[in-house]
Amino acid sequence: MHAHIIHAHPEPGSYNSALMRTAETALAEVGHTVTTSDLYGLGFDPVEKPQHYIRRENPDCFAALAEQRHAWNEGTLPDEVRLEIEKLEKADLVIFQFPLWWHGPPAILKGWMDRVFVSGGLYTSRMRYGTGYFRGKRALLSVTTGAPVHAFGPGSRGGDFDTMLWPLHYSLHYMGFDVLPPYISYGIQGHGYSYEGEDSLRDRLAGNLCDWASYVTHAGSLETLQFPDWDDWDENDQALQAG
Repeated sequence: MHAHIIHAHPEPGSYNSALMRTAETALAEVGHTVTTSDLYGLGFDPVEKPQHYIRRENPDCFAALAEQRHAWNEGTLPDEVRLEIEKLEKADLVIFQFPLWWHGPPAILKGWMDRVFVSGGLYTSRMRYGTGYFRGKRALLSVTTGAPVHAFGPGSRGGDFDTMLWPLHYSLHYMGFDVLPPYISYGIQGHGYSYEGEDSLRDRLAGNLCDWASYVTHAGSLETLQFPDWDDWDENDQALQAG
């Protein structure tokens, strides 16, 4: 199996970076190959804009999806986007490593999706969901949060991860990925926030890295999340009634 990690944290010494390195090591130790895209390290520009397109379809009005389709067809995609697509194409498993910021991913990761999931190339009106470009590949979110585990769930003060991660999970399903249950690392304290003693924190986070190593090496056999697909909708794109 070949895994590719999309890493979205600006600090090389962060716990997110430790999770990325742990995944690299664990996968390599069981015979898999691993590549990474460190988005901050690469200086990836997350903002889709006219300057990315050297030969515009319409120089007078910028429509991002139209320019993506045109660049795909003309072979003029920005180099950084083309390279990211090539990495995804080679991967059997794609891991997204990021912190939860304002109940969602960092802007650089959302912008990566805006630019790399190219309209007309990686998805079309019929090349979506179960017929998506990346069908047969698996995707996994590994997310960190500062609050402890008991702060999360339906109606809880930290929010509900099923809700907060749904846009990412559903977008990956849209692109054809088989989406795995996320791995959440809770209580990553620091910067003035503290929920437990230093020794307890150190031991717990070390144990969490071990658990993550086991989780990611079993990613090929995990049950996937379930989403509706083409056969589940009627001609008006509404859910079919059971029975």
